Amino acid sequence: MLRLKNKTERNRQELIKALSKMKYEMTQRKNMSINLVEKKINTLGKSETAFNTFEILKFFFPHLRKAGRIYPDVIIGKEKTGVSFALGISTVNRGNQSYLKQTLNSIVSRMTPSEEKDSVVIVSVADRNEDYLKSVVDMITKRFKRQLRSGSLEIISIPAFFYPNILHIKQSMEDSGRSERWRIKQVLDFCFLMLYAQPKAMYYLQLEDDIIAKKTYFTKITDFVHNITSKNWFYIEFSILGFIGKLFKSEDLTDFVRFFLMFYKDKPIDLLLGDIFQVKMCNPGETPEKCAERNKQIRIQYKPSLFQHVGIESSLPGEEQYSKDIYY
Repeated sequence: MLRLKNKTERNRQELIKALSKMKYEMTQRKNMSINLVEKKINTLGKSETAFNTFEILKFFFPHLRKAGRIYPDVIIGKEKTGVSFALGISTVNRGNQSYLKQTLNSIVSRMTPSEEKDSVVIVSVADRNEDYLKSVVDMITKRFKRQLRSGSLEIISIPAFFYPNILHIKQSMEDSGRSERWRIKQVLDFCFLMLYAQPKAMYYLQLEDDIIAKKTYFTKITDFVHNITSKNWFYIEFSILGFIGKLFKSEDLTDFVRFFLMFYKDKPIDLLLGDIFQVKMCNPGETPEKCAERNKQIRIQYKPSLFQHVGIESSLPGEEQYSKDIYY
């Protein structure tokens, strides 16, 4: 009888301990939501749609066909979906110089609370340097904690296996092919980010990690998009520089990515953007003047520009750039 009583007491204590452990783990998971750093391997759960968007990469890159699921290595945030706007920022290590904090501060601080709720800013770390990834994560989790908690800001990291072999060659400053590889990688970085953002929002805005935005830029964008008379626009330019400030309909992103991947070795992505218009929108035998007129109707340029390039230290090591948007 005494032995049975002791066994019952032990069972009760073990049950209390187990319940306490479960309660502790649930609390820990809740507290750790802001510090989430996960390796995405074989369990995607609600991200299955995003997984499907990456499948087109296997058509262009044979080395990915045995890779299983393609997905970002690291995700910090709540993987927010169902919003109107996704804003994509691809970032790489620029040595001792970084403009990312200034860029993010400009982008997120100039949104109203309702605009922040209806959008997600995605920072894509496209760099193999783990120290740089850690520095980006540390900076964002400290400086933009509220945005991470709300889901309006998240960080992803592009897996190294995504890139073809040509980009895995160790580069030197004297390497004559490094500029070409840098350009190729930049196209691929943008494509990966666009595919990740595609299921999240109705529209996708491409930005870079060394820009600033005008005050009320987001209000101006939403008002312009909602009041635009033509519904057949190809994309809208909110900056004339490169690939900065280009707004796309998310439903069109897969087509853009397919085209970019067909010619990613041939031209920078901003020039490919002009080429896709010629291919898709200019009819055979049509005069250049007629095509140019249609260009104005569906490739819409917003003025004044809402974004300015502020970086001097290029993402291509050892180079500097001083380009400015004259319409800003």
